[in-house]
Amino acid sequence: MRNSLRAKIITVCNKKIAQKGDNVGVSFYAFFANKNDNPELLMEAATWWIETHQLDHFEKAIKIVQMVEAGR
Repeated sequence: MRNSLRAKIITVCNKKIAQKGDNVGVSFYAFFANKNDNPELLMEAATWWIETHQLDHFEKAIKIVQMVEAGR
């Protein structure tokens, strides 16, 4: 996964955790606007989320941050 996407995921998850607490859930759509303006990046995130790690639609934001920071 490209570094810019990793940084965006960490930023978005940390913001949601700060707003709603450690139990807040996210989907990979949380990292994008409500329009498909970057399909390549969206597919990269979807592949990492669905195909590579077989994550559920919603996962705890804290889990996603830990995975991304660990380089998984």
